Amino acid sequence: MSQTSENPRRVAVIGGGISGLAAAYRLNELDPSTEIHLFESDSKLGGVLQTSQTDDGFLLEHSADNFITNIPYALDLCKRLGIEGELLHTNEALRKAYVLRQGNLYPVPEGFVLMAPSQMWSIVTTPILSWGGKLRLAQEYFVPRRESTADESLESFVTRRLGKEVYDRLVQPLIGGIYTADPQKLSVQATLQQFVGMEREHGSLIKGMRKRSQTSGEGKESGARYSMFVAPRQGMGQLVSKLQESLANQTVHLGVKVTGVQPGEEGWQVQCDGQTQLFDAVIVALPAPQAAEVLAQQETIAHYLRQIPYAGCSVAIVTVDQAQIRRPVEGFGFVVPEIENRKILAVSFSSAKYPGRAPDGKVIMRVFVGGACHPELADLSDEEIRSIVQSELAELIGLEGEPEKYLVTRWNGKMPQYHLGHLDRVAALEAEVAKLPGLEVAGNAYRGVGVPQCIQSGEAAALRVTDFLKKDISPSYTETN
Repeated sequence: MSQTSENPRRVAVIGGGISGLAAAYRLNELDPSTEIHLFESDSKLGGVLQTSQTDDGFLLEHSADNFITNIPYALDLCKRLGIEGELLHTNEALRKAYVLRQGNLYPVPEGFVLMAPSQMWSIVTTPILSWGGKLRLAQEYFVPRRESTADESLESFVTRRLGKEVYDRLVQPLIGGIYTADPQKLSVQATLQQFVGMEREHGSLIKGMRKRSQTSGEGKESGARYSMFVAPRQGMGQLVSKLQESLANQTVHLGVKVTGVQPGEEGWQVQCDGQTQLFDAVIVALPAPQAAEVLAQQETIAHYLRQIPYAGCSVAIVTVDQAQIRRPVEGFGFVVPEIENRKILAVSFSSAKYPGRAPDGKVIMRVFVGGACHPELADLSDEEIRSIVQSELAELIGLEGEPEKYLVTRWNGKMPQYHLGHLDRVAALEAEVAKLPGLEVAGNAYRGVGVPQCIQSGEAAALRVTDFLKKDISPSYTETN
């Protein structure tokens, strides 16, 4: 039986973060006749992607403030939404990150990308590493490749190839800042598989990085590859708003919590607000713990979802006058190694990265506190976090006086931790989900935490649902109480 506009297929998308929004938008693109219902328990869409603008000219990002373009899914979505022309590139003059060492800030060596160097002279001259650490790093060229294909922790991989000091002083803070994670537990295959592939193909990260810099022209950038990052002119919230506008012809349920999803004789049953609605297909785009609750009656699926642990952090947003900073940092921010025994993970200078984020002469700093290694800091009050932040900034960059604005956004339990064995768990989960036609899961819990990967996850789920609906000849369902 073919579908008609009078009898459209009904799809529920549960979760209004970027993955759920991308899934709903792609469903609408692939078949505009599909009746889409997007359920979000919060009063607004976007999940952790939240932007606020103040009356006095500050644009404040409460979570991710940009996305990378070498993974194409976010950029491609912006093109389809018609906002590609609104994307801003990072400030070329300040594309630099710093690392704290014994109370002083030093630039990440040129060409050192996350965990591998492409320029040895910058390693030789950096004060971040001792001569012993530099010599051990140089020996990476001769370290034999690992023959086993078993999963390995990020700490083990880096220490084995580059030495303990490089791990402690460079890789741990750079990676820890991205994943708010403990690298001793983090799976290198699940998080930075390209470096595992580099070892297998070239036998050395140094060889692999040199090869890549020769073929791609890269080499001078360090830390995060800032030239590859962009952000909407009005912040990440602009992407969320544009997606919401694109779904004007569909039904968005805000402030509605879905309590259960299960298959029935007539379709997929979605429980919320004491009612049951029937759908031809369901995409669950929730964090893994919430997805496990919704899918609790699918015991094996729920079991695998519960095996994905979560951590998080608090983001303190501090705005000051430039004159309050006695030792200004000429870059985008700095990261803090765990061995420095500080109470902050990193500081990002939002006003330095993109134009229009702050009035002239003002500075926006986003200070990250907590993470998997310091979960106890999640329980501190806003004022206690403020005391920590001001004390650390006073010591590290010479901040004087009170901030003009100060606010804390808490993202506790929002970041999935890709611990050892993560890819095997996800593969097992996906195999179980595939046994239930019309059910899909999407989000950052599975195969990437970045905005592009979240978009890819949602869009792939939407494509699979659309293919299923084309093959399925059973009648569509109507709402029941």
